[in-house]
Amino acid sequence: MMKTDWLKIILICISIVIAGYFVGNMHKTGKKYDRFVQVKGLSEREVNADLAVWPINITLTGNDLNTLKSDIESQNSEVYNFFIAQGFDKNELTKGSTNINDVRADIYNSNFQNNTFRYLAKSEFTVRTNDIDKLQKALSESLELMSKGIILGSKNTWRPIEYIFTGLNELKPPMIEEATKNAREVAEKFARDSDAQVGEIRMASQGLFSITDRDENTPQIKLVRVVSTIDFQLEN
Repeated sequence: MMKTDWLKIILICISIVIAGYFVGNMHKTGKKYDRFVQVKGLSEREVNADLAVWPINITLTGNDLNTLKSDIESQNSEVYNFFIAQGFDKNELTKGSTNINDVRADIYNSNFQNNTFRYLAKSEFTVRTNDIDKLQKALSESLELMSKGIILGSKNTWRPIEYIFTGLNELKPPMIEEATKNAREVAEKFARDSDAQVGEIRMASQGLFSITDRDENTPQIKLVRVVSTIDFQLEN
């Protein structure tokens, strides 16, 4: 009976020692794993827009609807032929709707009797192309339409032409790689100052890609940017 009790006590002690070893080792490993540095990596690219959309308004005035209808058709045809002459394909040009406002029917215009023209017409026309240079050339040449009495205006006055970059998916892999490399360089600088070495990536969070104009004067040149947040393990 005594031998059995001693055997139980010995087994319990051995179990406590083994458990203590594993608990201590887990604590030591956990402390080691807690040694990390969080840094941010940046990657930027300047790219040219590869799609341009120019929403145009053709504005006309008149007092006779039949005459106004004829003028609208004539000017729409002139604008369409102008862009065709500039080298645009038919699938790059879209004729939109035409809106006609009757000044006399506007209840908020109490001075309608002073207006020279009763009707105001706006005809929509959209140019959508991947050839940015061709569109910019057409933009500079469009002044010749004024000599024919055609007034072109952009539907979006704050941004007459919208320039778009559609090749983001091709840029993502190399930019993420560059951001990760940049983050590791920052981590290595921090590790040297802390007398440590950079180990494996502990956690990584990819930031959102942003596409903005390089500046207000060159909206056709875009700045693509991404910032990644990465935790690197630190080792002795």
